[in-house]
Amino acid sequence: MHTQAPVTGRATPPEAPSPTEPKPEPRDAAPGLRLLGWLVVAVTVAAAAGAALLDVLTPAAAREAAAATPGWTVGLPGVGLAVPAALLLRRVPRHAVSWVLGLTGLLWALDGLAQSWLTFAVRHDPPLAGATASFWFVNRFGAWLLLGLPLLLLLYPDGRLPTGRWRPVAVLSLASTALLPTLLMVVPSEIADARAGSRVPEVFRDLDLDLDPTSLPLPGAIALPLLRLAFPVAVLGVVVPVAVVVGRYRRSGGEDRRRMRWLLWAAVIDLLVMVAILFLPGDEASFGLSLAVTLTGAAVAVGVLQPQAVDVDRLLGATLVYGGLAVGVVLLDLAVLGAAGALLGDALGERDATLLTLLLVAVVYVPLRDPLWRLVRRWVLGEREDPYRVVSGLAERLERSDGAEEQLMAVAAGIAEAFRVPYVGVEVDSADGGRLVAEHGTRPAVVTPLPIAYRGEQVGRLLLPRDGVRAHLVTRGERLLADVVRQAAAAARAGSLAAQVQASRESLVTAREEERRRLRRDLHDGLGPSLGAVVLRIDTARNLAATRPDDADRLLRQARDDVAAALADVRRLVHDLRPPALDDLGLAGAVRQQAERLLAPPVTVTVDADGVADLPAAVEVAAYRIASEALANVARHAAASRARVRLSRAGGDLVVEVADDGVGIPPGRAAGVGLVSLRERAAELGGHCTVSCPPEGGTRVRAVLPAQGGGSGDRA
Repeated sequence: MHTQAPVTGRATPPEAPSPTEPKPEPRDAAPGLRLLGWLVVAVTVAAAAGAALLDVLTPAAAREAAAATPGWTVGLPGVGLAVPAALLLRRVPRHAVSWVLGLTGLLWALDGLAQSWLTFAVRHDPPLAGATASFWFVNRFGAWLLLGLPLLLLLYPDGRLPTGRWRPVAVLSLASTALLPTLLMVVPSEIADARAGSRVPEVFRDLDLDLDPTSLPLPGAIALPLLRLAFPVAVLGVVVPVAVVVGRYRRSGGEDRRRMRWLLWAAVIDLLVMVAILFLPGDEASFGLSLAVTLTGAAVAVGVLQPQAVDVDRLLGATLVYGGLAVGVVLLDLAVLGAAGALLGDALGERDATLLTLLLVAVVYVPLRDPLWRLVRRWVLGEREDPYRVVSGLAERLERSDGAEEQLMAVAAGIAEAFRVPYVGVEVDSADGGRLVAEHGTRPAVVTPLPIAYRGEQVGRLLLPRDGVRAHLVTRGERLLADVVRQAAAAARAGSLAAQVQASRESLVTAREEERRRLRRDLHDGLGPSLGAVVLRIDTARNLAATRPDDADRLLRQARDDVAAALADVRRLVHDLRPPALDDLGLAGAVRQQAERLLAPPVTVTVDADGVADLPAAVEVAAYRIASEALANVARHAAASRARVRLSRAGGDLVVEVADDGVGIPPGRAAGVGLVSLRERAAELGGHCTVSCPPEGGTRVRAVLPAQGGGSGDRA
């Protein structure tokens, strides 16, 4: 909690766009790149269509003899990447991610076309033209598809490689990924097949095909170890980009964080599809792979072009819940069927097993769905999906907070946890034109202020990270934030009023002490000398009295005694208003004089003072009274041999500490009038006073008094 200087009405400049914000380029910008991009997309679609046509014309027996899958299943993911690539190449043709998607899709489609043409061409004797090139493309060059994913991870979302120390690591990871495709192009097929544990189908060996058009005469002693090394190195080439993505996600915020969440959603989709493929037959698995690739490309395109088009947080939560539930249901089905088959054998038919599975799913899945949904939503979005929990939790925080400052801190912490944002600030306008600020988290460079109004009057502002919450709140979240802001307004108003009351109290106490100082000056400098002059005049009259000298002398002596008594009363009054020692000796000297007067030997007392000059009058008086009362308690009750008084400044506060090595305060003993007066004197100025008994023995009195500003008034 801290205060800020008054803020002027200076206009705030418009916020700069995110550094990774891709701006659509004008239609006439980079026309050659756009044309080339559309050509890549067109070739991709044509290659996939050609692969499908060739698969229709190729008998299944020929495909089985070549141990080949239909080429259209290989080219279909390429079409899935061509669509988002077309959108990106149309809007941002210079963005590197656009070309990674486009060229990866093209390579996938060409690989499928080469697969289909190979199985179609080897049906003829001699094989049709292009059979050798197709074999080389499928079995050698097609491995360059491995480079697509690392490139995408390293370039997303801004189209640039990571900077700093991560750049050479990124380049090295790409080189390690490229090692395997490079070796497959130059290593002889016999060595490559031996490493893979497979052989080229006989249909290709029986034909006059050049299986190694780009291979080099590498001996097995060199090529085989290189291949064995290339496979784990290729895996490392994917792990490093994943680490880069994790680092970017952790450092990102606002719009960049939303873009990275689209990539996170794509990763969740890919993971779910990979799990599903384990239980699907070949054709369905191909469709699943194509779906995963297509959705990944779509997620990347949306993340680059318009990440706010869909509420990615809601989409991510729904994907995690329903995808996880789907996988759970499949695993449960398999477990139930396996257990039922093992226990009942052939006695349980397929129909009965299905019914049993459905029954168990209904019993287990339905009750778990809602709790799982709430758990994932809370992990992704915080508490905002449970408005009652948010509002009641904030109300509970406010009830537990003692002061206005703690209430504002509770509001900031409650909003940060409810909406899962790294920073929340609450600003309250104070009576003197400044601001009282409560913050939760580290303040970002740019924040969005939301007005906090109480009964039509703006009393402060709620500060949130730019694009952190407001940008992706749905209607329900907007209403919840409005409800929370209303509670924040009440707390802010209470804080403002409390600050005003405290300022008024301090002003009242200060004015009272200043008035007492003025009264003391008037009594001491005015009435005192006047009465002294009366005494002198009476003495003169007594000396000049000629008649009845004895009676005159007696009366004059009585008058002198009366005036002297009045003068003594005036001096006592002056002392009660403000101890004269404060003006004569200063606070440190006055406390030292009082300590020597109250604590006589054998008690040893030391007084340390640091930075106590030029204090407000009220603070000086309160500190002197507290120290005097504490020293009097030491003299009366402590039975101490040593005592210490320390006066020091802590920030804008004066700290008064009185400690002794006496018997301490017995447990359970009620506080006396003296201890109560200590706390009351500190509370008058907005401070506090504590009395404790340290483990080493004795008693310790510590008072903290706000001492903003310097003293005023004249010194006597």
